[in-house]
Amino acid sequence: MSAYCYRQRFPLRYTDFDFKDELSLTSLLGIIQEAATGSADELGFGYADLKPKNYGFLVVNTYGEIYKQPTFGETLTVETWPLPPRHVFFERDYRVLGEDGKPVAAAASRWCLVDLASFSLLTADALGEANANCPYNPEKSLTVPNWKVPRMGEGREVYRITARQSLCDHYLHVNNTRYSDLFMDCLTMEELKDRTLKSFHISYSKQAKEGSELALFAEDSGEKLLAEVKMGEETLTQAEFVFAKRG
Repeated sequence: MSAYCYRQRFPLRYTDFDFKDELSLTSLLGIIQEAATGSADELGFGYADLKPKNYGFLVVNTYGEIYKQPTFGETLTVETWPLPPRHVFFERDYRVLGEDGKPVAAAASRWCLVDLASFSLLTADALGEANANCPYNPEKSLTVPNWKVPRMGEGREVYRITARQSLCDHYLHVNNTRYSDLFMDCLTMEELKDRTLKSFHISYSKQAKEGSELALFAEDSGEKLLAEVKMGEETLTQAEFVFAKRG
């Protein structure tokens, strides 16, 4: 039997690209998340399956590498599969292929299954038959250097924002894909114009809900951006973005 792999095609829109005509990180995260959702639905532990139990999957880390920038009108194919669970961590990997079948990007993610009433962590046993029958695939799409994002040294506060409803999803907190925009906004167009994103790692620790006052801190070396979202003294989310020179 061949290893399980879910595939979904995504035609790219003009709105998926940034001011440099490069695929925005938010759009890339959005399509891999859509593929993850489709795969979970197919395997019996999607949103509709978990909602009656008041369970939910929350992402903890997403790490990815970008090999090639796609173009306007191109259709990407996302391949994704769940790896065997490890205690309270559920890993899922992704490959993103261009129309020529060659890799455009790859990513890996870690999730936790939680009881949404108490936010206690659950193991795979809570999924019942869906876990027992799941064709987990141990293949890795890439090697994650470290699941911990480095802390900033001399980071500075760049800006503040109040989380509004447009940032939030059906779990009533800021959707994980939207943090990439918050982090990228730590840099100006002038600072970004000669850079292209090569790898990204976002780590999620705490949730931000509507009305949360968020402060963005960043440390930019040119080749690397370290950034954090804080609420008061509490760090909610961290990121490490690695860039290469465009052209």
